Amino acid sequence: MPPGLLALSGITKAFGGVTALHAVDFSLAAGEIHGLVGENGAGKSTLMKIIAGVHTDYQGEMRLDGRPVRFASPRDARARGIGMVHQELTVVPDLSVAENVHLGAQPLQRFGLIDWRTMRRSAAAHLANLGIDVDPHARMGDLSLGLQQLVEVARVLFSGARIIILDEPTSALAPPEIERLFGLLRRLRDAGKSIIFISHFLDDVLTVCDRLTVFRNGQAVATEACARIDKRWVIDRMIGTGHQELEESYLADIPLHSRPGAKVVLQIEGLSRAGAYRDVSMSVRSGEVLGIYGFLGSGQLELARTLFGVLRADRGTITLDGLVARLSSTSRARRAGMAFLPESRRKMLFGTEPVFKNVTISILARINRLWLRPAAERRIAEGHVKRLHIRPPEVVRPLGTLSGGNQQKVALAKWLTHLPRVLILSEPTRGMDVGAKDDVVQIVRGLRDQGIAIVVVSNEPETVLSLADRILVMKKGCVVREFSDEPVSKDRLLDVA
Repeated sequence: MPPGLLALSGITKAFGGVTALHAVDFSLAAGEIHGLVGENGAGKSTLMKIIAGVHTDYQGEMRLDGRPVRFASPRDARARGIGMVHQELTVVPDLSVAENVHLGAQPLQRFGLIDWRTMRRSAAAHLANLGIDVDPHARMGDLSLGLQQLVEVARVLFSGARIIILDEPTSALAPPEIERLFGLLRRLRDAGKSIIFISHFLDDVLTVCDRLTVFRNGQAVATEACARIDKRWVIDRMIGTGHQELEESYLADIPLHSRPGAKVVLQIEGLSRAGAYRDVSMSVRSGEVLGIYGFLGSGQLELARTLFGVLRADRGTITLDGLVARLSSTSRARRAGMAFLPESRRKMLFGTEPVFKNVTISILARINRLWLRPAAERRIAEGHVKRLHIRPPEVVRPLGTLSGGNQQKVALAKWLTHLPRVLILSEPTRGMDVGAKDDVVQIVRGLRDQGIAIVVVSNEPETVLSLADRILVMKKGCVVREFSDEPVSKDRLLDVA
């Protein structure tokens, strides 16, 4: 390996008496892509926050370029060349690409006004040097998620970072976008940059990383060159025992069982929206989970938003319990009995507010008719926290202090305060470890058994395979295949998509 750039030794960190990291050693070489894997709560994020200057109170030593360092803040870490790209992107969608690249560091003219020409020229040159083909004038929100992620990496590099931490960078990307990201990461590595790549997608880690470190229960239990190991080796060390089910979810055929005798709750006929999807027809029955799978950009995410009134279809009909439904807004969709869990938790949760307020926000009008009744809200939330095994079980705790998997459970709890007729889940297990995913799977199956019609939309094959009774595959805006009452594997889904 090239010479060491960053080295941590004996890192121990506790929160309120609970040890999150115990005597962790970790090293990052110059010009290396180093993968981090492990279940949620294994300690990966805590270690990264120490490196990024978020957590400053810890035991142990961190060395950068061979010299001891202890960052006092994220700004301090950025000043020393460490940048982080989070799973939930921090781009500003209404600003241009150039403005996002220069965010917080816009070039100014003599009188303190932004020098727009210089900014656009500089952004274009920086993006071109990185091999990112995008118009600096383009509105950021109009770009695909993959391009937005590349621009955010460019912004971190533009700030002077030589160490880049990527948190679940491929969780929402289609295979072509993943390959484009990997190409950029390899070019950065060859240029001497160092990258820490955190992911639950073991194939991605083994494909792009030079070395891999496995975390388990707050400890770094193994580090090895990726060329010497395989997925089974990683799974063994990541969760120790009981990994047969995880291996099967990656490799084996999953039997599907439809419910042809159940009542049709949701019927769609000839639904089309220009630039998104066309001629989509499907049905969902009571007590059934319909999985809709496709690469990012295949139209399934836009279809899900249409069913909840976020987007409008150009033509086609949506029928609920035999009656035509006009879901022209989210409020009309809610009144019709539709519920929607979007792929981004940020779109529906409030990280600084306590858990109970996030759970009860959808039923405030029912329980707070004349004035707020926080005690009643807390009682309702406590029931859902217990039922969904949300950890820690403290409803007054700020939501943002929970892990991503537990935040997703809170998002589900929001809709369980008043059961819908149809529940639409977009990427319900995105960015979760095996244990958290299993919890969500059990929750969804429990709702299905109560007779709710459920639509699961995802570009992760494992997600639809673990949840669905039937699976539709979308490609370029069209439904190209249905799998029903037959075994299906991840490989078959990928092949059809």
